[in-house]
Amino acid sequence: MPSFFASPYVLPIVLLVASNLFMTTAWYWHLRFKEVALWQVVLISWGLAFVEYCLAVPANRWGATVYAPAQLKTIQEVVTLVIFALFSWLYLNQPLSWNHAVGFAFVAVGAFFIFHKW
Repeated sequence: MPSFFASPYVLPIVLLVASNLFMTTAWYWHLRFKEVALWQVVLISWGLAFVEYCLAVPANRWGATVYAPAQLKTIQEVVTLVIFALFSWLYLNQPLSWNHAVGFAFVAVGAFFIFHKW
C-alpha cells in the first residue's frame, strides 16, 4: 500500500489535499473566534499557511513530472472546493444547498475538459 501513495500520480494529490486542509483552516478558522485579536489571527494564520506552502510546493514540483500545470491547478481547485465545502459544513455549520451543488458541478465539467484529450 505505501507504494500506492508514493506514486507520482497519487502523491501530489495527497500533498495538495493536506496543504489545502491547512490553507482552508488558515483562512477561515478564526470566524468562530471573533474575540481573538486580529493581529493574533494573522500570526496564527501565517503559521498555518507556512505548513501549507511546505506541502503545496513539493506537490507541484513532483506533480509536474506527470501532470501539466493546468492539470495541477485544476486538481488544486477541485480539492479546494471539496475541502472548503466540508469545512464550511462541519466546522462553520453552514448548510450546503442546491446552488452550491450546481456550481461545483460546473467546476467538475471544467475539470473534465482540462483532463480530456481531444
